[in-house]
Amino acid sequence: MTVGINVVVVRAICLVIGLAFGLFQTGYIVGKANGIDLRQYGSGNSGTTNAVRVLGTGQGMLVLAGDAAKTLLAMLIVYFTFGRMFPDMKLLLCMYAALGAVISHDFPFYMHFKGGKGIACTAGYCIGLCFFNPWIFVFTFCVFLVPFLTTHYVSLGSILVYVALFLEFILYGQMQWFGLLDGQTYSQSVLIEIYVIMFILAALAIFLHRKNIVRLVKGEENKTYLVKKHRDAYNAAKAAKEAEKAAEEAK
Repeated sequence: MTVGINVVVVRAICLVIGLAFGLFQTGYIVGKANGIDLRQYGSGNSGTTNAVRVLGTGQGMLVLAGDAAKTLLAMLIVYFTFGRMFPDMKLLLCMYAALGAVISHDFPFYMHFKGGKGIACTAGYCIGLCFFNPWIFVFTFCVFLVPFLTTHYVSLGSILVYVALFLEFILYGQMQWFGLLDGQTYSQSVLIEIYVIMFILAALAIFLHRKNIVRLVKGEENKTYLVKKHRDAYNAAKAAKEAEKAAEEAK
């Protein structure tokens, strides 16, 4: 019974570790360093995509690196502490840390629960999953990169990433491929709990992208370009189109 209680407490501690790291809002800090509050510009989001659009690719990549790093650090702390104490639950405990980081990143209490959408955090825990099976990161990266480079819709790549991740987790879990590097296997009960966490993460990401999904269906979603000249050309064309539309409505 004591062991059971301890394991429950450990789950909660790992979640809290993630929550603590997730509160570090890189986008807000980078925005303030540039004299603005990102939430008052562009899409009103403090994540990587809005940072790229408002501040440029360099600052956007800084936001991406910071948000990914905080999630990865939370996972590493859990991996090298509680993971060694409970090797048969190592991946599960790391996923609790990732879940905590994403939740507090998306809904930081000190910013009126208005944060990012958790995609940069997703990059961080996908890197962390390399300690279990690096192919997860490789495949997920490709799932994002291909649609983004062909359509320039970050939201499309992000949504596809979570669909792929959920399916990947079930496949890797049932095939016991999470232990590729250390040979660790996981019980079915632990795997089901991991699937539930992954489902929560996927559902949360899709929910936060609900407006993006509507715009994608209508063909009105904003595109993101990493190269400045392409970004400027897109913004100029978009502004001209909006001006033309406003003129038509004024007639």
